[in-house]
Amino acid sequence: MVAGAAVGGGLAVAWALWPRQYSSPLAPGPNERDFGGWLTIGVDGVVTVAVPQLEMGQGVTTLLAQVVATELGADWRQIGVEPVPPSGLYGNVPLAAGWAELWSNLPSLSDAPDSWLAGDFARSNRFIATAEGTSLAAYEQPMREAAATARAMLAMAAAEQWDVAWEEVRIENGLASYGENSATFGELVVAAAALDPPDPPPLRVEAAAEPAAAAEGDAPPLFPRLDLPAKVDGSFLFAGDIRLPGLVYASIRHAPIGSERLADFRETAISGMAGLVGIVRSKRFLAAVGESWWIAEQALDRLAPRFTGPPPFESGELDEQLNGAFDSVEPIVMEAIGDIGETLNQPALEARYSVAPAVHAGLETATATARLEGGKLELWIASQAPELTRQAAAKAAGLSDRDVVLYPTAAGGSFDARLEKRHAIEVVQIAKAIGRPVQLMWPRVQEFQAVPSRTPVVADMAAAFIPATGGRISAWRTRLAMPATMRECGHRLFGNLVPEAAIREAADHGDPLACRGALPPYGIANVAIEHLPVRIGLPTGMLRGNSHAYTAFFTECFMDELAEQAGRDPLLYRIEMLGQAPRMADVLRRATRLANWDGGRRGTGQGLAMLEMHDPALRTGRIACVARASLAEGGMRVTRFDVAVDIGRIVNLDIARQQIEGGLIFGLSLATGSSVDFVEGKPSPNRLAALALPTLADSPEIAVEFVESDAEPFDPGELGVAVAAPAIANALHSATGMRFRRLPLLSEGL
Repeated sequence: MVAGAAVGGGLAVAWALWPRQYSSPLAPGPNERDFGGWLTIGVDGVVTVAVPQLEMGQGVTTLLAQVVATELGADWRQIGVEPVPPSGLYGNVPLAAGWAELWSNLPSLSDAPDSWLAGDFARSNRFIATAEGTSLAAYEQPMREAAATARAMLAMAAAEQWDVAWEEVRIENGLASYGENSATFGELVVAAAALDPPDPPPLRVEAAAEPAAAAEGDAPPLFPRLDLPAKVDGSFLFAGDIRLPGLVYASIRHAPIGSERLADFRETAISGMAGLVGIVRSKRFLAAVGESWWIAEQALDRLAPRFTGPPPFESGELDEQLNGAFDSVEPIVMEAIGDIGETLNQPALEARYSVAPAVHAGLETATATARLEGGKLELWIASQAPELTRQAAAKAAGLSDRDVVLYPTAAGGSFDARLEKRHAIEVVQIAKAIGRPVQLMWPRVQEFQAVPSRTPVVADMAAAFIPATGGRISAWRTRLAMPATMRECGHRLFGNLVPEAAIREAADHGDPLACRGALPPYGIANVAIEHLPVRIGLPTGMLRGNSHAYTAFFTECFMDELAEQAGRDPLLYRIEMLGQAPRMADVLRRATRLANWDGGRRGTGQGLAMLEMHDPALRTGRIACVARASLAEGGMRVTRFDVAVDIGRIVNLDIARQQIEGGLIFGLSLATGSSVDFVEGKPSPNRLAALALPTLADSPEIAVEFVESDAEPFDPGELGVAVAAPAIANALHSATGMRFRRLPLLSEGL
């Protein structure tokens, strides 16, 4: 793990305004002083930044450390990071507000980023979940205040030595200086520990930022990723890298989706098997434990467990269930502008789109290590919701929360799969039964089966034109037939319900979080977004891009169809309706200039899509993408993405570019594959190689232009995911003349 722990004493600093009743996970040693736990400075000059968010490849450890380093005036080479366990200090208030529908009895009073109810919930429940791109929104300001406090105290210590005013001491590049005097952080930290911090903290005028223009030539990034060297040399610790004395290894088989209980297994088949430690039987799973994971896996193959209960889930029924909802389920209005009235009784265009269930496909499957000794439980796990996971593990162990310690590890990919905590409960149950430290690692097929899929959706889109306006839209309606998937996820996350119970609790309720992004960003006077909740029997959950990954597909493909119906250039058609959204229009123009947009003429293989996304802190990100695609032997070929992005102030340009490029490739994977069917409750296909994921050879050229802006920073991680599929679908229409209205795009054939 990347860390630069303070040694031999130092100074611990935190935002002075945080409530004092929360203990600091960065507990100081005998010669340290604790102001709350956001960062420490050691006598060796090392600055260690507390990171309360899960590192899962997105670069959050670097991003938050950069905020501190910039405000503090530290040398980047003296910065380290330390993942910290849950604490009320680090409550993610914006995310709590954004998810108020999932936990609050008064969501309308809890959903503002500055809501007292959301703040109280996040801090009192140690809610530090990593999701929805809220890391900067939640933590930049308190980290800046902590770093500014530390900088001031170091300056005060130097000023006392040099007999000058502390405001005249400069703190830059890891040194305090005044005239010819200079001192390192390590030389000043002990004296600084005895001083009182200023109130309020003296923030720098400018927050951490990098210019939007790309660096010239091959210049290295100003703030290279802190986790990169350890990932390259293999020393970076993921959940599967934990090793303890006496550790044994477990594999598992779950009941197929729809089945409820373990019926029997061939116990005699493992008699005398070398290296097998034992088996653990539960109502919902059978686990084998061995001296190696492979021994455990082979034992389960021999045991051949059989599960019984209701008929297992079959995904062949999905299309009928979802399409049937339009005739049998009363729509629930989620958002409305104006009044569509009867204008859509005879729409100018109506089209139906759909997306299939999709799996997360992270490289590291669900993995956790548990040690239960002397009435204490230790849990090593990569979790996006660590406190909720810790509480679930305590319940599984029959212990008080006070007797459970969670050690956060990094995730080898997640894409929101690690919001689920089922494997944490299982590893505790297995360790309790075996009486030894256990590491549980799910096989790939169990990952596909037991982690809830991205929800399937069918969307009925309808629009009417204002007469004699060249296709100007007078009314727009989006009807989404799907489960109440975010409510379902919330019942598992906050209520600790099993998937079947979560489905029952969420059934028949409208789900505004599952419909986010469906409201088109265009100037349309009358709009209705409606949800038709459908109970389908398949557990569903969050997947990178979340609701925007399907609502943008519906909206932007439908806009292209409307432009064609009106006989208009898809670009000019969109621009005309963005008169009240100049920043979005600017992004759209930049992307098309970058791509040398040719009007979307038939046969050119260019397709356009755009997206405006709002996070729980009400910050806005904008992206426009021109894809170039065609049909090729064996499927489709995407050769280029030209993208313009407005994410406000850019904290780290290199990471922002990585997030956009990685998001586009992830979106490409959703366009080409990532989907599974379920046969007798089991996923098919059940291997990564069979998911039609893009390889390096399939990766297109990508050109990204960032817009210079001083708006609050927006996390770019989801933007590329959501915009890629509709841009590709529209490009394929340009290339072939055919409309592709289902994700994955070629899943219905040609």
